[in-house]
Amino acid sequence: MADTIFTRIIKGEIPSHKVYEDAHVFAFLDIAPLSPGHTLVVPKEPAATLDALSDEASAAIGRVLPRICRAVMKETGATAYNILQNNGAEAHQAVFHVHFHVIPKHGASGLGIGWKPQRLDAAAGRDLADRLAAAIGS
Repeated sequence: MADTIFTRIIKGEIPSHKVYEDAHVFAFLDIAPLSPGHTLVVPKEPAATLDALSDEASAAIGRVLPRICRAVMKETGATAYNILQNNGAEAHQAVFHVHFHVIPKHGASGLGIGWKPQRLDAAAGRDLADRLAAAIGS
């Protein structure tokens, strides 16, 4: 995978406002925040999308993400937040290195979401769930 702006930030080639770092994860403030405290949590392992990330790097993010969320909430005074993670251009991913946005809500600032739910057909749902379970087991 070619270097992205995030790999260059992790390497220290581009300055950032670092809030956390360990052997597997780097977290820093977004330079174009949706609200104060908007933080990016990035695995050091280069992978464009979450499905390409190793179990080890995924687990490392899972261990630290709640701690970062607690710190963002405490230090910004936010009472709510969103976690956003996009995979692929059609899903609005702009930097092709896995990253999680921690976006605090401060009144109207923060993430706005449009949600258009659909109905799940029971038979189609059972079939898809069975196929997904089989694929996960492989």
